[in-house]
Amino acid sequence: MKKFITTVAVICVWIWKTIRVGFFLFINFMFLAALAGIVLLIIGRPAGKVPSEAALVVAPEGNIVEQRSVVDPLARMVGPLMGGPKHEETPLQDILDVINAAATDDRIKVLLLSPSRIGRVSLNQLRDIGQAVDAFKNQGKVVIAADDFYNQGQYYLASYADEVYLNPMGSISLHGFGLFRLYFKQLLDRLLINIHVFRVGTYKSALEPLLRDNMSPAAREANQEWLNSLWTVFCQDVARQRGLTVPVINEYINTLDQQLEQVRGNNAQLALKRGLIDGVKTRNEVESYLRDMVGPGRNGEGFKKISMYEYLEHIPHSYAEPRDKDDTRTQVGIIVAQGNIVTGHGMVGQIGAEDIIQQIRKARMDNRIGAVVLRIDSGGGSAFASELIRQELLELKKSGKPLVVSMASMAASGAYWLSADADRILASPVTLTGSIGIFGALPTFEQSLAQIGIHDDGTGTTNLAGAVSPTRPLPPVMARAIQLEVEHGYKQFLAIVAQGRKLPLDAVEKIAEGRVWAGSRAISLGLVDREGSLADAVNEAADLAGLQRASAIYINQPATFLQSLEQLGQQKLSTCIRQIMGAVGFGSKTKDLFPLLDMLSNTPDPGNLYAFCLLPADLIDF
Repeated sequence: MKKFITTVAVICVWIWKTIRVGFFLFINFMFLAALAGIVLLIIGRPAGKVPSEAALVVAPEGNIVEQRSVVDPLARMVGPLMGGPKHEETPLQDILDVINAAATDDRIKVLLLSPSRIGRVSLNQLRDIGQAVDAFKNQGKVVIAADDFYNQGQYYLASYADEVYLNPMGSISLHGFGLFRLYFKQLLDRLLINIHVFRVGTYKSALEPLLRDNMSPAAREANQEWLNSLWTVFCQDVARQRGLTVPVINEYINTLDQQLEQVRGNNAQLALKRGLIDGVKTRNEVESYLRDMVGPGRNGEGFKKISMYEYLEHIPHSYAEPRDKDDTRTQVGIIVAQGNIVTGHGMVGQIGAEDIIQQIRKARMDNRIGAVVLRIDSGGGSAFASELIRQELLELKKSGKPLVVSMASMAASGAYWLSADADRILASPVTLTGSIGIFGALPTFEQSLAQIGIHDDGTGTTNLAGAVSPTRPLPPVMARAIQLEVEHGYKQFLAIVAQGRKLPLDAVEKIAEGRVWAGSRAISLGLVDREGSLADAVNEAADLAGLQRASAIYINQPATFLQSLEQLGQQKLSTCIRQIMGAVGFGSKTKDLFPLLDMLSNTPDPGNLYAFCLLPADLIDF
């Protein structure tokens, strides 16, 4: 009996060991499989073969950006499984590379535009993509746009196609450009919060949401002018591409209710009737139509196609080619400055002065770089940080390397401060620039605290001891001192522009005072040299440097692992806050305050002086 029990015990022990080892092996296998999956998602799967005479599906996902931010591999893996996009961002240059390469690729017969997954995008980015589509069509190839619905920006891009189709249940949302904000003066008064503002310039309206309950007449005048300029370009482009007229487009919008009544509320039929689209097709009908053009896909299903993201693996990327270490001044270096200008290294969505300075210095010290293109998409920020960057750009020019500024959707205020000394400035007609002005701001909460029984008191060695404390009143001496510094900073800004652009000082004063200008107007005023894209800026820089060919490469300052983790956390927190604000209905109205509050609190200017324009590209009601 004892022997039997011992035998059973031994068997049970071995069974338990087998189960434990098996479980351990299973857990490790699952861990390794998950790790391998993440690595594959980051690295990407091997590129498959590009089918012949296929359709290239250009369906950009997420926000269209000048330069990709930190990538979250977990979100990239889990996002699609949860019904979200695989790509939170798509670089503009990737889209241009895909379309430009396909234009001369005999394997690509048709381009299918499907823009409904595009997130935030600016008009100048859409125009750049549209021009690439035009070049594709000029090769004798067909472009089809088909989707379930189009918002205003998405339809603008679709209008470049030879044929535009809409789902029978779909709609086109055209409503014009607008700039509408929430104003908080009454709320701040009720909370007894004092906002001490020091500024120069009639049109410097960045702080108006905190100082007024409505838009000032000066701001209304300036905003209406550049809104009209951008809307005119939008309508002219759509009218030209669709064979319409600008009055027809405006009539479609202004009398939408009357026209919908005529078609019993059917938006798709109205779009067809007014010539906005070429036909109404279901998804299956679009698929069948394309199958007739390019043939069936694998196993006879769908149509022969390749996505833009798959095709991207088969083509060289612009401005990323390897360079010969022995080359001397044969390359144009591209530096991307995207976001608000701040001191230090900055966070996600910011231009950290130290980061950009390191990149400029790297370009200056690199013997293979013969010229630099600074690609800017910014409304400015810290005046001190802007000046630090400008000083480093001047050192670059002293080294004999030409500097060309390429303006994206926006390069205003502090961003123009650091642009003015460039050898050439290129912009889109719909770029927002100028905003030559400066302001200072200090909030104090002494009355708010007193209301709930909290008081600040003490003693110091001078009248200005504790002068800039947010819990104490701002002394008149300090207030006047800050105003004098603001006026000095404004005169410095004017002098920089006058000297850099070779304009009389009185001429700069007339177009300054914080006024924002559309790119087309800025060219006529002398603030910008000519119209042009990033590619045009690269060619310009190569010509100025006397390079034999316009070969360029991005200059990136790689972040450390800890910096990447920090930026990723900041990015997720910002996204979470914006989603919460959007869920309660305030997202679209408060997004313009995020950059301002961020600068005033998290990354303030050392002297509390800002050259900042509160007009991010996505603030336009697009």
